[in-house]
Amino acid sequence: MSIPAEALYWLTSDGSLTALLEAKAGQALKVEPTFEGYRVLTLAQKKQIGYQGAQLNRPVMAWVRESLLYGNSEKPWVAAQSIFPLVSLKGEAKRLQYLQGTPIGYVLFKRQNSLPNRRVIDCTDLGWRRSTFYNWYNRELLISETFLADFFIEGS
Repeated sequence: MSIPAEALYWLTSDGSLTALLEAKAGQALKVEPTFEGYRVLTLAQKKQIGYQGAQLNRPVMAWVRESLLYGNSEKPWVAAQSIFPLVSLKGEAKRLQYLQGTPIGYVLFKRQNSLPNRRVIDCTDLGWRRSTFYNWYNRELLISETFLADFFIEGS
């Protein structure tokens, strides 16, 4: 399936998606957490983060935050999932467990416009998703953003 033209820019843009969404909305992004807690990573998540061999067969715990992102409309634009393997939550990165309603882009891109990353783009039942593996100060993070149908409606 080919990526629709209106989605391509959003799925492939580098840098802070938070900043891009706020520019589109003309206001601060509203983040509504729907889940925050510990989970075991799936096999697909472990592979995307870069685990190999025997590591793929071992359970890996992570701090997971799922949230809905709102621009300037009543309906959410993006369903986001941030995954922080516990081994990455050390030092300065510990604060990633306490973001609550703060957009993660405010933290990740505070001092840098872009970060080293690997990205996978796919289509889900909810919409087009980009899953990006970031190396943030030698901490591994996996952030998935699914662009919901209402995001692409004119006027949103």
